[in-house]
Amino acid sequence: MSRPSFTVSLLAVPVLFLASWGCAVSVGSETAAEPADVSDFDASVDVGSIDFPTSAGEEAQKHFIRGVAILHSFGYEQAREQFHAAQELEPDFALAYWGETLTYNHPLLPERDLESPRDALRRLGATREERAAKAGDERERGFLTAVEDLFDEGELAERRIAYMEAMERLYGQYPDDDEVAAFYALSLLQAVGPLGDDTFRLNVLAGSIALGVFERNPYHPGAAHYIIHAFDDPVHAPLALPAAYRFADIAAAVSHARHMPSHIFIQRGMWDRVSKSNDSAYEAAVALWDPGERVGDMVHALDWGQYGDVQRGDYAKAREWIAELDDLVERTGDEGRGKSTAPLVRARYIVETEEWETREITDDTPSSELLATGISAVHTGELDLAREAAARLKKAGERQSGDSSTFQRGPKPAQVMHHEVAGLIRLAEGDADGAVELFEKGLAIASTMGPPRGAASPIKPIRELYGEVLLQLDRPEDAIEQFEDQLLYTPNRPRSLLGLARALAASDDATGAADAYGKLLEAWHGADEPPELAEAREYLAASA
Repeated sequence: MSRPSFTVSLLAVPVLFLASWGCAVSVGSETAAEPADVSDFDASVDVGSIDFPTSAGEEAQKHFIRGVAILHSFGYEQAREQFHAAQELEPDFALAYWGETLTYNHPLLPERDLESPRDALRRLGATREERAAKAGDERERGFLTAVEDLFDEGELAERRIAYMEAMERLYGQYPDDDEVAAFYALSLLQAVGPLGDDTFRLNVLAGSIALGVFERNPYHPGAAHYIIHAFDDPVHAPLALPAAYRFADIAAAVSHARHMPSHIFIQRGMWDRVSKSNDSAYEAAVALWDPGERVGDMVHALDWGQYGDVQRGDYAKAREWIAELDDLVERTGDEGRGKSTAPLVRARYIVETEEWETREITDDTPSSELLATGISAVHTGELDLAREAAARLKKAGERQSGDSSTFQRGPKPAQVMHHEVAGLIRLAEGDADGAVELFEKGLAIASTMGPPRGAASPIKPIRELYGEVLLQLDRPEDAIEQFEDQLLYTPNRPRSLLGLARALAASDDATGAADAYGKLLEAWHGADEPPELAEAREYLAASA
């Protein structure tokens, strides 16, 4: 069979994509109702630039290439439409089924749908051998073999490792193929959890491979995307800033692509950019959503957007995000991610603004809400309610399971939250030594967790809260250490800057306090609600 090379290329410089976002979102929702009529079909519109030659004919290749470009940005439903269109044009085009299988599961999250990718493979052929025979060449068989391993029998961890090993072999055969390289980089990231790698070795390897692709093709959506995921931590985030600046422009038709730069902007404390990225991502997700589809992209953007805005000190907009999420859950009938995220954003608002509010505790109260209620109850003098919150957090930490090194899942966050609330209770009871002991134990647990990859988790970081407690105990030097440590985990976080400024002032370090207050004002520029703004301005005026 002939093997034409069809390259997706950008037809305009990035600034034009910014101007055309309103059009871009409608492009992403197009379907291939009449796949044979594609004379006006432009696979390159707002999804990036990739070169993925295959054995397909030109018309199926156009849909395939667009599907892969969107897949690189995790636009799963959009990508699936394109792979289905390619299958309709060429029912034996093996890579169209390969691509479809990868649209059913997020590679960096727990598996959610194992049967759909298996069904896609069965539509291509009844057995592995029959399917492999339809691959156009050795390279195509290599891609197909990898997903056969990924969706085979066995435990998820074993299958993800097998997939990585298959992609490693393919990369060894085709080291100069950017598509092989990009998918190999992603397979490394996918294997971090199964291999229990907390050394960042796999992340750095994946990032270095993706950086090579990005250097050769600065409009490759997968390269930019996987660089961001590989370096999504406070230490390595600066390496991903060029990709973060570029990614939203590369693939503006995909909501996730508009959101992903905020992963790096959060790690750098660039709150205005966090807010804008998720405003844009939410806009795209709403435009692309159809009834019955998952609401994940919309909810994710709402969650992160609210975090960015509350860090900016824009509490009014943070409240708007809460109302928007409540409305989203109601109008879509969502019983999943949206419904579970709503308590989180409300609890975050309470903790970040310190507008203390308690809620009735039930068996279904999530940990984030237990933390907000527990801290609020201490401040409002409802210690019995605070004790109930602490007790339930302790139980949550005992019964939950899983790996907390990735995205702060598993039992450890609840364990840390228990120690936070319990420590505040001890302090309110007048037992300072008991409070410090509990915070030290919670800090020891937190120190074994991976750095946050997004909003602070728990919603009140223990180092920040411990620093505030130490200030109350007239231990400003010890408080400084906690606030400075927290700022290494969450750079430019306003509550930590505020605590640091107060601790430095209490230690008679006027220069350091002025610097911290100045950074706080910069983070909260344009904000008009945080009452601490006046405190910062007054200190700076007095020290001028």
